[in-house]
Amino acid sequence: MNTITEYLYGAYGSNLNKDQMSYRCPDAEPVTSCELKGHELKFRGVADVELGAKDSMVALGLWRITDECEKALDRYEGYPNLYTKKFVETEHGLVMLYVMVQQDTVCPPNNGYLNGIAEGYFDFKLDNKLLKDALTHSYTNQNELTRWRTRAV
Repeated sequence: MNTITEYLYGAYGSNLNKDQMSYRCPDAEPVTSCELKGHELKFRGVADVELGAKDSMVALGLWRITDECEKALDRYEGYPNLYTKKFVETEHGLVMLYVMVQQDTVCPPNNGYLNGIAEGYFDFKLDNKLLKDALTHSYTNQNELTRWRTRAV
């Protein structure tokens, strides 16, 4: 007999968007939001989180997902090549995140992707200051290679 395992997934990028998640993972249920301390939101063309200063934080939307949801997210996130998984402790218990394998670039996201994230911030009632700060950082600190790619496109 198959049992369905449910657990928490922490979204910080496009998976905050409830419309997009309902398409990707119809069985996922939005639970609440929380702040992940000691981490920072970064853009590498797409959203990522990395360890930051003790006073830094990332806004997360928490989803209750099933094994089937995780498989769908694995495909969407390019696991294990583009993103890997990290488990972090929050005030709501253990939460799974996707974290980029290569964290050596900084590059702004495209507008469509950013708008989807902004809608997710609204969906979860998150303070978009953290999103704006990460976006500003991506423009002021983008790598020379990504700066060239942005001009070439």
